[in-house]
Amino acid sequence: MRKVITSVVGIDRSSHTQQQWLDLERNAIVRVTSEDPNFPIESALTGSKEAGWRAATPGDQMICIVFDRPRSLHRILLEFWERDVERTQEFTLRWASPGGSSKEIVRQQWNFSPQGSTIEVEDYQVRIENVSVLELALKPDLRRQTALASLAALRVA
Repeated sequence: MRKVITSVVGIDRSSHTQQQWLDLERNAIVRVTSEDPNFPIESALTGSKEAGWRAATPGDQMICIVFDRPRSLHRILLEFWERDVERTQEFTLRWASPGGSSKEIVRQQWNFSPQGSTIEVEDYQVRIENVSVLELALKPDLRRQTALASLAALRVA
């Protein structure tokens, strides 16, 4: 018997077809405003089981994915973890076409609490054509400027 075991990550249940995540290492340049050397951005973008990305400095941060060539995006998955600090995070996800101004996809707030809510997963089904830039702006704590921004995973298809 031939058998292949696949994970449910990457399955688009609406069409029941397997969806492949875009290989960002080969298809984009990623810019970050800050990076802890122990938690590089690659950890959040490659699907590895690492601890994700974390900023080296507190306060607002930006992750900017610049595609080598414009893309059509159909799905964006974001995952955040916070197990230690109670905080209210806000993120804004934007996109831009070549030479165009950025357009907001979503702005979301989430309350993290070590005693309760420690994981936020956002899975967006989108239809965006001609995307040259995808930006994730993070405000790690709306009450204090001492929190470090982090991102467990970001995937696009």
